Order: sequence, then structure tokens, then C-alpha cells
Amino acid sequence: QVQLVESGGGLVQAGGSLRLSCAVSGRTIRSYGYAMGWFRQAPTKEREFVAAISWNGGITYYADSVKGRFTISRDNAKNTMYLQMNSLKPEDTAVYYCAAQYRPLGAPSRERNEYPSWGQGTQVTVSS
Repeated sequence: QVQLVESGGGLVQAGGSLRLSCAVSGRTIRSYGYAMGWFRQAPTKEREFVAAISWNGGITYYADSVKGRFTISRDNAKNTMYLQMNSLKPEDTAVYYCAAQYRPLGAPSRERNEYPSWGQGTQVTVSS
């Protein structure tokens, strides 16, 4: 099992940027082949996929709603994953969660029920 802690959320105006971080402890995410993802949940909505990255960073996926604006990355030496969010919109307002899954081969999943490890979430609020 891994433990995940998100940070970097906050209040920003539309068009602004934020960078979220997800610090991993409990395992070395590279050596154990952990793929990772970002999900978000707005009030009254289900948790939805945002982006995912393979354990070596070679494969990334994005939701259509964030493609071209968000960038997922990871630094395995620092056991940290990032989500750079640019051109933020009010509809990006949500609690953002990072998640990890053991997947040493193949592409990361975009399905939330395939991620057994989750952080506590960080609030992102975009004002219009």
C-alpha cells in the first residue's frame, strides 16, 4: 500500500494557473511500478477522471475537458506526481484527488474503481 497526500489547491481567477502535487510514501513508486492518476469531484457530481500517467511517465491520458490545458507529470526520484493546470475555468472547481495503482506494464487506467490508493483531496476553486 501507498499513502498519498495532495497539496497546491486554492482559489484562483478564471484564466489563472495552479500546480497540484501528490506526495507518495510507503513505497518507492518507480521501483514498484505504480501508475498514478488525478480525479476530481464537484458538489453533487460523481468523481471523474482528469489525467493519468504510467509508472515511467511514458504514457499519459487526459479527459477531453482538460486536454490542452492540464499537464500531468511525475518525478520518481522525489516520489511525487504533479498536475499543472492552466487556463482554469469555473467548471474546473472541484476537490482534486490523486490515486495510485500497481501497474508495471501497460497503460494506466482511467477508471476510478481500479485505483486502490487515494489521497484526502485538495480543493480547487476557480472564480469567474
